Amino acid sequence: MEIHMGCTDADQNIDSIMLIFCGVLGVLKTICFRIYAENLTNNYGSARDDYLTIKNTEHRAIMRRHAFIGRILSCFMVCFSYFSVTIYSLIPLLDDDKDNQMNITDEDVMLEYPMPSRCALEYFSVPESLHRIICFFEFIVLVLTCTCNHGNDSLFLNITLHICGQAKILKANFIDFDVSSSQVYDRFNALIQRNSYLIEMAKELANAISFVLLMQLFLSSILLCIMGFQFILALKRNDAVMMGKSFMVLCTFLTQLTVYSFVGDYLKSQMEEIGLFIYQSVWYDLPTKLTKNLIFVIMRAQFPVKLQAGNFIVVNLATYMSILKTSISYLSVLRVMIET
Repeated sequence: MEIHMGCTDADQNIDSIMLIFCGVLGVLKTICFRIYAENLTNNYGSARDDYLTIKNTEHRAIMRRHAFIGRILSCFMVCFSYFSVTIYSLIPLLDDDKDNQMNITDEDVMLEYPMPSRCALEYFSVPESLHRIICFFEFIVLVLTCTCNHGNDSLFLNITLHICGQAKILKANFIDFDVSSSQVYDRFNALIQRNSYLIEMAKELANAISFVLLMQLFLSSILLCIMGFQFILALKRNDAVMMGKSFMVLCTFLTQLTVYSFVGDYLKSQMEEIGLFIYQSVWYDLPTKLTKNLIFVIMRAQFPVKLQAGNFIVVNLATYMSILKTSISYLSVLRVMIET
């Protein structure tokens, strides 16, 4: 509504587009995770069973380490976004105090809000005396938007890291397999079945996040270019406030892309290395019937489960670097155009 009324400047329009994109991403994540709720509940149920049945202290340490990494990544994303929202919400209040002190008799003071909404509020005849209350309400809305976005990210990334930890435990079991004990065929076959089970769990996670990742990459790429251009313009005008706001938004979206790319790359490498660890095991001492079947397991590991955006863009560090290089190239061209 604020953009449609057309009484805002370019910076406020960019803020509006950024907030619209954030809201769209949060709603999409919630809807998709609700549609694929069974995939997530299956994985979380499996994680619960893993913690209840684990007996090896080294394996439990691996699981706890991956859980700790997930908590650190989640807390960093959420806390940084809350910090950015707090700064975003304080800027209009500080500007308001400055205007009131310098121009206390001016009735034409333009009140600003954390979310560009001055025109819409004037259209609904909202009194200016409610300025601070509305700012606080919009602050709560922004906090909920961050929670919706990064809360869903945390929900997905933590369970994905748990799958990575289980793959690492499986690799250790292949390397430490004891061929001198009894029931060699049954024990090794149980490891192969565990590998198939982890592949199925990872596939369910990849299917649940596919469309969300597509929208995340698309919208984040657009916002990186737009907010980067805004940062360049603010740098040219020596506008410290706008530089700070643009920088915080850029860091927030880059953090999201970095975490998704890191976890996607880590999942791919862990699932891919299972075949290598099978080859490094004592497969030559196994029964002949069993060794023949290992070929198919190793071949399957050459095509690991990957997090894909829209089932065609692999989300890993290579994709992340490609997005960064393209965005920086685009911004470099715009910077040269501005300076000339």
